[in-house]
Amino acid sequence: MLGISYAWHGLALTDISDLRVDPWLYLGLSSLAYLCIGLILTLTIHFLIAREWLSLKTAFQLKAMLVGGGVGVLVYLVMLLSGLSFASHGIEHVVVDLIWQIIEQGIGGLMVSLGIIYDLHRRFMEAERAH
Repeated sequence: MLGISYAWHGLALTDISDLRVDPWLYLGLSSLAYLCIGLILTLTIHFLIAREWLSLKTAFQLKAMLVGGGVGVLVYLVMLLSGLSFASHGIEHVVVDLIWQIIEQGIGGLMVSLGIIYDLHRRFMEAERAH
């Protein structure tokens, strides 16, 4: 998520070049923020699986992307309310930034789901070797 955020803000929009703080400080704090977002997303998906609200049997990746999109809305609301946004607060910016957060965290949800699938496959293969 940090990589696609940097690609969006640094390469596509060139927002990072307009920062008033040191770019390395920004990247360090962004890395910490994305670690926290990734942890929240991972814990949320594991919680939903444990409560059987999210099934691994049907469209798991899509559902995990939807959970990621929901986390993206929450992240956006926190950023909007705290004033930690890149540009002006016109309606176009609000809509584009919200859509971007949903897409970005949706991709994060997809990555978490693929990690869970990989881990389950690895455990299955280890159990098969034990027999």
